[in-house]
This record gives sequence, C-alpha cells and structure tokens, in this order.
Amino acid sequence: MTRGKLLKKLAIKVLGEEKARKIWGRIEIIGDIAIIRVPFDIDPYELKPLAETIVEELKYVKSVWAGLPGVKGPYRLRPFIHLAGEDRSETIYKEHGCLFKIDITKVYVSPTLNYEHKRIAQLVKPGEIITNMFAGAGFFSIIIARYSKPKKVYSIDINPHAYRYMVENIRLNKVEDIVVPLMGDAAKVIEEKLVNTSDRVLMPYPELALDYLVYALKALRNRRGWIHIYLHIVADKSSSPLDIAENILKNKLQDLSVKKFDIMNKRIVRTIGPRKYQVVLDVHIY
Repeated sequence: MTRGKLLKKLAIKVLGEEKARKIWGRIEIIGDIAIIRVPFDIDPYELKPLAETIVEELKYVKSVWAGLPGVKGPYRLRPFIHLAGEDRSETIYKEHGCLFKIDITKVYVSPTLNYEHKRIAQLVKPGEIITNMFAGAGFFSIIIARYSKPKKVYSIDINPHAYRYMVENIRLNKVEDIVVPLMGDAAKVIEEKLVNTSDRVLMPYPELALDYLVYALKALRNRRGWIHIYLHIVADKSSSPLDIAENILKNKLQDLSVKKFDIMNKRIVRTIGPRKYQVVLDVHIY
C-alpha cells in the first residue's frame, strides 16, 4: 500500500469518511515530521486522534503538527500547533538526493515544489550564473548546484532563520564552491552586488514577484537571459489561470520597457485554494 493510500485509510478510520475527505490529501511528510494542513472549517485539535494514529502506525514519523490556514509575520510563515509525538519542529528532509535541515516553523518548505526544483535544474546550462531571489533554506539553489553545472548560484533570503539553514545545507551538500548565500532583501542585495551578473533569475515568491521583477531584470547580464517567475492567480471556471498569468506578465514587462521577450513555458504548479492557483512562467528576455 502506498503512503498516500495508507494515510487515506487512517483518516477514514479515525475521522469518518466525510471529514477524512477534507483531510487526507492535506497530509505532508517532511523528513520524520507529518504536517496536516488544516482547512478553515475544522478545529485543529479535532485532528489530534488522527495525529496520534499516524505516529503509532507510521514508525518513521516522530512528530505531527497542524499547519493552520494563512501566513503571518514578516517572513510570511504558516502558524503551527503540535499535535502528537515529539515536540520537535526541526528535521532532515531529503529531496533529489540532497539533504536539507529545516525547522517547519521557521522556514517555508513545500514538498509540492519537488518537481519544480528538478525541472529548473534541468534547464540550467553549464557555466551559467544564477540569482535565486527568494532562496529560503536553499532548495532550488542546492539542487541546481548538484544536478547542473552552473558557475555560481547567488542565493538570497531575508529570513535569518532561512539563511542560517541555507548556510548549513550548503555545507551539508558540499556545494560551497558554487552556492553563495546572501542575507537581505533581494532588491537591495541585487542593487548593491548583483547588477548585470546573471544568466538566469529565479523568483519563487509569488506575493513579491511582480513588484520585484524590475530587480530581476537588473540582475540579468546585459538585460538578457531567463527569468522563472511564480505567481498566484485567481481564475473562475470560464478562464484559464495560465492565460491570465501570461497576460499579467506581458503587461508588467511592457510597463518595464522590455520589448523583446518570449514566454517559453507556463504551467500550474498546484492549486492553493478555491479557484486560486500557483503558476510558473519561464520567460526569455533577449
């Protein structure tokens, strides 16, 4: 039985089919920690019996946390409540052969970005210089360094906890000669250190991406190269989130006086709410 099917079976057994239907697809395993992303209409403490059952049945899960709806604070992190097992939020998470030490309460991490991390790495060409504007604990940056042959990956984050874990993860994965950790606001770091340096820029922070696009353009060498921009898009049943995202990006680039560009790829990364999607667009500026 796959892990997903087992979690579904446990949720139905403990919560009943109606409530379980809202929950089982929201359970994520990060290292030896399970996170249950709680819907708005459910009290997180109602999930304590399920959390205790997960710890009992899945021996590799040592701690279970409820991830509450929304994000808070200057680093826009999800609030968490401990439900079962060890009262510990730090773990080692493995992805694409790389190890990442993280604290789920201090650093943003989402297993649903697993595919994107590898997809972007496969697009990087040997010798490229990359700027990752919102690097977190270093997932994109380190996987690119391990699986591609970039010259440098400048890896920026304003969250001091994310920066600390990023530095540790760079050492853990032995990519100190490639990934350069930089703490600070991406706009300021680019203005001070990275103007006209990069062949490719990553913007995996949808809430800030459009406002910071001007700095991504400044980071590009001779204002030419690739930008991978992630956006949150609301779309009704009659409209395509990808078409909406493409139009928004085209208008923004034109406002920034970018005349020559092609949107080479666009895809829905995940659904994040009713009619709300996270999308990525790969745009080539030339």
